[in-house]
Amino acid sequence: MLPAEPGGAASAARRAWYALYVLIVVGFGAAIYWAAQRVDYSWHWERMPQYIVSFDGEEVLAPFDGFASVDEAGHRIRVQALRTAETATFDEFDRIVAGDGDLVFEGDVLAVRAGIAPGPLAWGLWLTLKLSLLALLFSLLLGLVAGLGRVVDNPAARALAATYVEIVRGTPLLVQIFIFYFFVGTVLNLSAFTAGVAALAVFTGAYVAEIVRAGIEAVPRGQMEAARSLGMGYAQAMRHVVLPQALRRSLPPLAGQFINLIKDSSLVSVMALTDLTKAGREVVSSTFSPFEVWFTVAAMYLLMTGALSLWVRRLERRLAHD
Repeated sequence: MLPAEPGGAASAARRAWYALYVLIVVGFGAAIYWAAQRVDYSWHWERMPQYIVSFDGEEVLAPFDGFASVDEAGHRIRVQALRTAETATFDEFDRIVAGDGDLVFEGDVLAVRAGIAPGPLAWGLWLTLKLSLLALLFSLLLGLVAGLGRVVDNPAARALAATYVEIVRGTPLLVQIFIFYFFVGTVLNLSAFTAGVAALAVFTGAYVAEIVRAGIEAVPRGQMEAARSLGMGYAQAMRHVVLPQALRRSLPPLAGQFINLIKDSSLVSVMALTDLTKAGREVVSSTFSPFEVWFTVAAMYLLMTGALSLWVRRLERRLAHD
């Protein structure tokens, strides 16, 4: 009788572990379903799609407070401002909402254009993506500069980088957002969006700096010495030899930090920015369906963070083969 092949046993064990994983996931899903049935709540999932993609068309909003006038044919709406001579005219729409002579306020619906339009959750998702992407780029630059400052021989640079890292890591992000919005934003006349990007970038940059420092220190010192012995300057050796190796070691913690950045962006809703979280609160207030809305918002955040995690894993594999 021939002995069993080791590869077959390993494959069977792997299938058994995957089966256990599936059972745990199915059990967890069944537990959630059981808990949902126990809650005395009327579920209305059919309401959610219209808040992501609306088929009711795009709303034409009043740009300022004033009086609306509609021509006799009903093809043009004109808004005359209350306190100034400013006017606004709209002639591309399919259905009129405001009446001739109506007093309208900024943001009131004047008319509707037929077609498909993003819902409030989609607009919130778009703002969150813009905010997170810009903050990610600036935090990476800031963290790289501060991380290099932590390892250079210059005492002033080391002290400045350490002070920045300790102050930012030692204070809550929400407090920093308030400081940027109410103090820095007021002094420099920044918009809420700019202040939000700055607050997230400064906060995340401190953690990126420590990740970069750890990655550089994980590279053997002999790499720098070998590069210097070949005639490279310190900056050249750092750029061409040390930093590429440090980047490979730093990718997993950097990915985790950038995922945290996307989730932390929900705090900018306190700055009157309609990001995904604030859009969710507004939808809840209009639908009174908190469970469906917050589950949908959570799924949209998970979609963003999952896509980022997948991209980083592919980047890791590509760098590993270089």
